[in-house]
Amino acid sequence: MTILYTLYKNTYIDLSHLDSTKGVTCYVNTTNRCPCACTFCLRQTKEMMENNSLWLKEEPSKDHDPSFKEAKEALDAINLDLYEEIVFCGFGEPMERWDDIKEVIDYIRDTKKDMKIRINTNGLANDIYGRDVTPEYKGRFDTVSISLNAPTKEEFLELTRSKFGISSFDDMLDFAKKCKAYVPNVVLTVVDIIGEEKIEACQKITDEIGVTLRVRPFEE
Repeated sequence: MTILYTLYKNTYIDLSHLDSTKGVTCYVNTTNRCPCACTFCLRQTKEMMENNSLWLKEEPSKDHDPSFKEAKEALDAINLDLYEEIVFCGFGEPMERWDDIKEVIDYIRDTKKDMKIRINTNGLANDIYGRDVTPEYKGRFDTVSISLNAPTKEEFLELTRSKFGISSFDDMLDFAKKCKAYVPNVVLTVVDIIGEEKIEACQKITDEIGVTLRVRPFEE
């Protein structure tokens, strides 16, 4: 079960398999669960889910969300001084585990106060919990990176197939606005494959709410 990993040439690599981790970004994989079923996500392919190293499983076949103790043990096994950033991001939506993630972050802050910490999220945490969780981000996250995916709520729902329905797009943008009060760096991301016209529309959205747009290259 891979809890800590990094990315190298479009491949997920367990940190324990690296000879050197100096300057590497440490990703924390917390869950398989997600309220979306994005059309472009690898988790939608059964074969990929079974074979991919990020799919969290407990023998013989049960899905397994690592406990705080397991995450702490994994972090204790590495030298945090070698890492420039820790990112909560895996095959599932990390905010599905917010209560546990808070404990992990607070432990990291106690161990290395100046560590940069980011979360990559779909921005639907307030829908997941039925309350505004963003005040709890203060002092915990340096960056919140939210998947914008598309410039309209119809396209967003078509792509993400969010269980929260057509309101998901507006809820995600409202979440981004609320994050601004508690997190220094709020970013919305899209993939360059959507084309210039849609990227420009997304740029307008981010300008209106006062956050950064990041255009990521499409990787097969």
